[in-house]
Amino acid sequence: MTHSISPSIAKRLIVALDYPNVEEARVFIEHLQDIPCTLKVGMQLFYSAGPDFIRELKSKGYSVFLDLKMHDIPNTVKGGANSITKLGVDIFNVHASGGVQMMKAAVEGMESALIADTDLERPLLIAVTQLTSTSQQVMNQEIGIQGTVEDAVVHYARLAQQSGLGGVVCSPLEVAMIQQTCGASFATITPGVRPAGSDIGDQTRILTPGQAIAGGSDYLVVGRPITGANDPREATQQIIEEMSLHVNH
Repeated sequence: MTHSISPSIAKRLIVALDYPNVEEARVFIEHLQDIPCTLKVGMQLFYSAGPDFIRELKSKGYSVFLDLKMHDIPNTVKGGANSITKLGVDIFNVHASGGVQMMKAAVEGMESALIADTDLERPLLIAVTQLTSTSQQVMNQEIGIQGTVEDAVVHYARLAQQSGLGGVVCSPLEVAMIQQTCGASFATITPGVRPAGSDIGDQTRILTPGQAIAGGSDYLVVGRPITGANDPREATQQIIEEMSLHVNH
């Protein structure tokens, strides 16, 4: 089958490299040759492969989302953001629950790296609101936050914007509320995306790729439906094609 892929749409698909080591990640990436999607490196792979793997991906022309979800005292997060920015990543994140001062410190760390090296491009710094695996029962009874998940997500998004961040990680179900609160230019990066008929795994707040794009999501994060597919390349192309049919901005 011949596929025509729009680079601008493909970049909005973030493929999660959920592998335990660099060797397995490299084998998978071979399936994605010439597909200009964004690659997400999370804790498991980064702690195994280290910064050199990020540099390797960038040298191959990929956009990279380094998903480490920093959450610590402001000074520590400031230093972490500085180091991450120096790697040349395109997107990275902190936990909004760390508070305004912590998020502002992340911005400061990023800015200091950009000032020190003017060849660096400004990454998109985003905040995690509530994990898409978090149900209202878990949030209320275990985490201790009252109210609805949606209220908590919008509250965190507002704090992230006030802190100078460029967007948030959220469920695609919450994009409209965040855009109403923070404006359409405030980026939404949405995991919890599953093609129709696929296993939802540990996600609880999900939409299909087409639904998420039509609902205004700026980036879709997809892992197991691609990495676990019999033909990962075909699965990736199908998702990008579905996104293209529903793009409205």
